[in-house]
Amino acid sequence: METAQYHDAVVANRRKHDFEAVDVETNGFEAVWEAYDNDATVGAVRIFATLVREDAVSAPDDIVSTADEFRDLLIANTAEGERTTPLGYVVFAVPSPDPSIVEAAKSYTVAQRRTNVFPLVYDCEAETLHRHEVPRLKGRGIYKRQAADVERLFEV
Repeated sequence: METAQYHDAVVANRRKHDFEAVDVETNGFEAVWEAYDNDATVGAVRIFATLVREDAVSAPDDIVSTADEFRDLLIANTAEGERTTPLGYVVFAVPSPDPSIVEAAKSYTVAQRRTNVFPLVYDCEAETLHRHEVPRLKGRGIYKRQAADVERLFEV
């Protein structure tokens, strides 16, 4: 699948699941979408999502720096004292990504960085989305929510 086709499919999914375009400064991200939801485990959530151009990632450090930038965007767009849990998804659509890039995305975790941003890698050639696995014990709620959001928005 071409990256443009994947982008179009994700845009169709975001419309189908009521994600609206963010109408604020997006720190260089082309399009950022958001939705609000109430989760039985996590509570009220505010979900932000974006796709990153394939030429924006060539090394594992690109995944980390872009996820950090998206985390800053979440913080800037979440009001102090807001009673929602902000979740962010940064998807890198890459033809045949190097395994180190996939590992960098999977290892960028909530526990290590105290953030709710999940970088994901979509392998356009294999048509496979690499997401974060749900842990067996502590912290399952956020990761289960991530798996559900990823399935409805980014798996095509």
